[in-house]
Parts: sequence; structure tokens; C-alpha cells
Amino acid sequence: MGLLTTTYPAPAFRFRVSFGLMPLLDTSFQDVSGIGTQMETESVVEGGENRYVHTLPKSVKHSNLVLKRGIASLTSPLVIWCKATLEAGLAIPVMTQLILVSLLDESGLPLRVWTFENAYPVQWEVDPFNSTKNEVALEKVTLCYTGSMRMI
Repeated sequence: MGLLTTTYPAPAFRFRVSFGLMPLLDTSFQDVSGIGTQMETESVVEGGENRYVHTLPKSVKHSNLVLKRGIASLTSPLVIWCKATLEAGLAIPVMTQLILVSLLDESGLPLRVWTFENAYPVQWEVDPFNSTKNEVALEKVTLCYTGSMRMI
């Protein structure tokens, strides 16, 4: 069932993350968060008129995109990209990627698609290890980007 034939709310557990230049084999994630945009505003008081405060738009601010998954091997294209960006000390130019996040229906077809332009990693961390829990070791990659758009 595609976008036009479904009327029920889309489940949040079936999604796909695609990177512009990376193979699809390396893009399985447990969690995607930070899809959002906010317009910053400025309050301006009207001179001589104390009853009004005008709220004017300034600029659009994007949330960071956060991807979480089980710790991958050092040969993972995503790990290689993160290491090159975060550990090179800006000795090489930062390589940006186009990222697509797709929310899928039960057939694996996209219900919603968001694009994130010129994305690059700004943080890479490993979740805490805890000997009293039976959990998979997770890594979290935080990406910033210049613009986003909902395609579908």
C-alpha cells in the first residue's frame, strides 16, 4: 500500500536510511531522531505603542540528525567516513553526503521521505557499557546538514 491508498497512521518501526555515496549494506539503524526544522524569530516592540510586540522571522534552524545502531566494524563505509571527518583534524576537506530517510509501509514502499543536504558527522559516540544489562553495544552518529526537505 503506497501513500495514496493508506489512511491509517504510519508505524515508526519500518524505515530506511540511505547515504548518497555509500552502499545500502551499511545503513541499518535502530533509531533515527532529530528530524525537525524551526524558524527563529525576533521580538520587536512598536515605538510609542506599548500594546503590541511584533514577532519577525529571522532564519531557519535545523535539528541535528541522530542515527543509532549496533557498533559496526572498522571497514564499514559509515565508520570510515566518520573517522575521516572527525579524526583527521580538518587536514582533509570534509566530505558531505545527501541523506534520505524513508518511512516505509508494510510492503517496503516509501510512505514519507525526507532529504538532508550536505550532511556530515559532528559527533560519534558509543553508548555506555553496563555489566548488569543484556543489551547490544550501540554507537550514535550525530550529523548536521545545511537543509532538509520532505519529499513525500
